Amino acid sequence: MDITSDSNAAPLDPKAANRARFELELEFVQALANPFYLHSLAQQNILEQPAFINFLQYLLYFKEKDYARFIHYPHALHHLELLQHAQFRSQMKKDEFLREYLHQKQFDHWRTWREPTSVNATNPEGMVPEEPEAETKPAL
Repeated sequence: MDITSDSNAAPLDPKAANRARFELELEFVQALANPFYLHSLAQQNILEQPAFINFLQYLLYFKEKDYARFIHYPHALHHLELLQHAQFRSQMKKDEFLREYLHQKQFDHWRTWREPTSVNATNPEGMVPEEPEAETKPAL
């Protein structure tokens, strides 16, 4: 049974509150993988707000190994890193070419990406190895 101070308040359990906060932050970071979302944030002047810039800096903890494992869209971390730079944030606002460039790079990545389990270290092309030719031994 959840105990709350009123019907609209968050649960008093700190563990549940931390989990909910983490899930919201994770969802937001993953949304950063979308170049069109980044452009929308820029057009609304959100990327210029000091509080938002501080929040982006805070979210860099997702680059740590323990947290990065929850990220499903690796471009999110790349875009989060780019958003740390004022020049990128300002370019995102005024340059639709940048949005299209990021979108194309992302598309190219997903188009050529392969399942890691289907590619092994000895066969980087992911092809089925040919059977070795049978050696013929001289009859004794």
